[in-house]
Amino acid sequence: MTELVPLYSINVICSNCEHEFSTSRVRPSLKRAIRRDADFCSYYKDENPDYYVVRVCPKCGFASTENSADKLADWQRKAFIEQVGSRWKNRDFGGKRNWETALETYKLALICAQCIQDKERIIASHLHHIAWMYRYKGETALEQRFLRYSLDEYIKVFENDGMGGNDARLMFLIGELNRRIGEYLNAVKWFSRLINDQRIMDAAMIRAAREQWTLLREQMRGENVDPDSIPNL
Repeated sequence: MTELVPLYSINVICSNCEHEFSTSRVRPSLKRAIRRDADFCSYYKDENPDYYVVRVCPKCGFASTENSADKLADWQRKAFIEQVGSRWKNRDFGGKRNWETALETYKLALICAQCIQDKERIIASHLHHIAWMYRYKGETALEQRFLRYSLDEYIKVFENDGMGGNDARLMFLIGELNRRIGEYLNAVKWFSRLINDQRIMDAAMIRAAREQWTLLREQMRGENVDPDSIPNL
């Protein structure tokens, strides 16, 4: 039996210059995570699908994801050209990617999203993915830096978007990122907010918040911090 090649190509129309280009994806049947961290960072035995989230136009350099806008407004094109496009040298990210090229695509996507003033949720996601990239390599200081950046953006998302369908997941994520950077009081505040909000019916996220609160207390003991200094849920 022929073994499935993990990557396949799709064609994408660039949101900036409308050039059609090819980019790689991992086959859905081969997206098998061997484990996952509480903040949704997944680890894979074979090809990592997160390496292929960003699509980069080889002609103009505009980097985006499938959640980005299909077409840029004139002012966004102008901002992109001034800050990125004018310095772009043709480069193709369409094939197989390693850790270095994946990280490069996320950083390029972040710059593009910031210069066109994309949605805060997209910017937060780029920052979070960059933190994961550094986590894969054990580069803790850089991971922590980008976790803080992404946390700031996720809080803006929560404050500006109001109550929406994904609030339980977002509130949990804000709590978990606070826990990961050692902001224990803030972590408990968000976990408690999630658990005690009567409008939230997401049992899985409520259970996860309780589990992470327990883990947080163990973490504090390991760091010789009194766990009773944080409130109960």
